[in-house]
Amino acid sequence: MELTQNARETYKRLFGSDPAPDARDPELLAILQNQIFGEVFSTGVLDDKLRELITVTAIASLGQLPQLKAHTRAALNAGNSPLEIREAVYNCAPYLGWPRALNAAGAMDEALAAAGVELPLEDAGTVAAEGREAAGAAIQDALYGGEVREAFSKLPGCFGEFVPHLLTADFFGYFATRRGLDGKTRELLGVVTLAAIGAKAQLKAHISGALKAGCSLLELTAALVQALPYIGFPAGLDALLLIARYDGGASNEAYR
Repeated sequence: MELTQNARETYKRLFGSDPAPDARDPELLAILQNQIFGEVFSTGVLDDKLRELITVTAIASLGQLPQLKAHTRAALNAGNSPLEIREAVYNCAPYLGWPRALNAAGAMDEALAAAGVELPLEDAGTVAAEGREAAGAAIQDALYGGEVREAFSKLPGCFGEFVPHLLTADFFGYFATRRGLDGKTRELLGVVTLAAIGAKAQLKAHISGALKAGCSLLELTAALVQALPYIGFPAGLDALLLIARYDGGASNEAYR
């Protein structure tokens, strides 16, 4: 199977070399490259730089470390700074949990080091541990209101306070306040991660949050289509149906 000219040009732009056929499964690789680099990369409103951050996020969310290394290099070639790539991977941590986040960060670090990037990168935190609750609440309340905290306040015992605290202080306080990515990009990448892991209840709320952060429905659609070849049609179409059916409802309806 021949690669389209568009697929060849996009691949070379991202990876710095002409695509080579796979010795064992040449047809499968050609279908992949024609779909991703020939079609998906040239459809929609996103530039290569953001497309590669989306791809890094989707692959990190799936725990596919060899592909994450390759696309870390492509993300650099597309114009992302090491800090932006690192923050895209770090942004996955509160969604994925620490084991998968640490594995993704390790693969990313290997690729950055191989590209000549000196590690560790500079710190990007902006709040101290004791100030993270207030800083996180300011971001959370602006995008999601206080209904999530109210819903989990009904948990038994001390957990009615502790779980909302973890969400506000750690998810938003530690991560959403970091330098390297703006709030709009963080929310868009969060939608991609939730789609990748199939968290449909949270995805509905985060689509609304991303819109409040400045994303458009067109941008979110383009991001999910960019992620679709990596996360698969079932997960991708589930997420895109939420966009197609979006009615501007309350962001936290999933938690009621």
